[in-house]
Amino acid sequence: MYSFWQRLTLSDLSLDGVLQASYIHRWVGSLKSWRQQSWLMQWGDEIGAILTSLIFILSPFEKSIPGLSTETVGLLMIAVAAFWLLLTVADEGRAGVTPIHVTVLVFWAISAIATGLSPVRSEAIGGLSKLSLYLLLFVMLARLCRSIHIRNWLIAIYLNTALFVSGYGVHQSIYGAKQLGNWVDAESTLAKTTRVYSYLNNPNLLAGYLLPAIAFSVAAFFIWRGWVQKTLAIVMVVVNSYCLLVTYCRGAWIGLVVGIFVAAGFVYYWLRPQLPKFWRSWGFPIVLGSIVTIGGLAIMVIPSLHDRVLSIFSGSKDSSNNVRLEVWKAVDKMIHNRPILGFGPGDRVFKKIYPIYQTSPRFGAIGAYSVFLETIVEVGYLGFAALIWLLVVTANCGIQGLSRLRQTGDPQAFWLMAAIVSMVATIAQGATDTIWYRPEVQTLWWLTVGIVASFYRQVARPAPQSTDD
Repeated sequence: MYSFWQRLTLSDLSLDGVLQASYIHRWVGSLKSWRQQSWLMQWGDEIGAILTSLIFILSPFEKSIPGLSTETVGLLMIAVAAFWLLLTVADEGRAGVTPIHVTVLVFWAISAIATGLSPVRSEAIGGLSKLSLYLLLFVMLARLCRSIHIRNWLIAIYLNTALFVSGYGVHQSIYGAKQLGNWVDAESTLAKTTRVYSYLNNPNLLAGYLLPAIAFSVAAFFIWRGWVQKTLAIVMVVVNSYCLLVTYCRGAWIGLVVGIFVAAGFVYYWLRPQLPKFWRSWGFPIVLGSIVTIGGLAIMVIPSLHDRVLSIFSGSKDSSNNVRLEVWKAVDKMIHNRPILGFGPGDRVFKKIYPIYQTSPRFGAIGAYSVFLETIVEVGYLGFAALIWLLVVTANCGIQGLSRLRQTGDPQAFWLMAAIVSMVATIAQGATDTIWYRPEVQTLWWLTVGIVASFYRQVARPAPQSTDD
């Protein structure tokens, strides 16, 4: 059984031999001498970090700043992909490939095959192009985050941007905001409740954007030095958490609860060797019980929270639930017709195919309202299996990295914990939503995966052990 798990998670995979035999890998380092002579390329990783930072700075505002759009972010991603290629061929011969990279490549390959066999090939080619840019963003982030300084920098950029975004969300909660869509059932007790959306113009999207911010701001408290920075981290935790709550996004609330449980488990694992015997045995159950008790009391005491949570279990009586149920019926038919490789990647494919299967003109949709169902529709059960494999391998790499960091007591482990918690929380929300595919969230997803990959066996060149931001 252990041997099977090792093979499944690629834990015993020797990548050196595979890379040496690869024709494409021979190009790595082919321009090494040019890089050594170029003053500008001596700062190649730092330039890459600046380009990547622009994506995280601008993506939340693409709907709010005139002249800024999804295409602008797309152009930045193309620039990052091109610069990664330049860095790779001018590198010192260290590709930094991990088991996560292998599963990402497999997922891309299946998506490419699904594209070639798609009944709407032109739309699928567009979807594959977008997917390729996201995956190239991942390989750049995995490379950059091997540097502690750059890892700290990128996370700080995201956290400060998220604080600005959530700050405006809090402002909307206090002073009100025009509701841009039918986000609350008109017949519910929350019909007049303001669901904040900040600069993202969608409360569910805002909630998905803030889930990683909460995890990383908690981690920042343990990593950032000085009480000024730690106070800032506490402010981030409070503001981000409050803003997420007032989005009234039920999927994100579920993601938050799941994330809290996973985070509690990680912190307990980290502290367990230092705890007295009683707390080693009973600390985790006591913490979990306290979380459940506090959450239960909050649901009972706060009317808006109580009503919104109960609406999860109201079935088709809630309009939002009803739309999802009807869309899922159509999606089930889509999957039944092309179960192996799906219809091809991308939202344009779904928009093209879904009207053929939808149960009623009333229930239009631009996505499957589930990351898992959307994946099966796009790349079939074969692609879905590859996605699950990616998640399993990533989790295994993260846990192995955390075990090594615990032995040395390296506080950078809290970034790793936050990355895994963010992934789990985002997937939990994505079980009933598809905001995962939007650039504001998708870029953060690959940031978290890149951070996990960056801790794999510490393959990077030595970096200063500074934790300042």
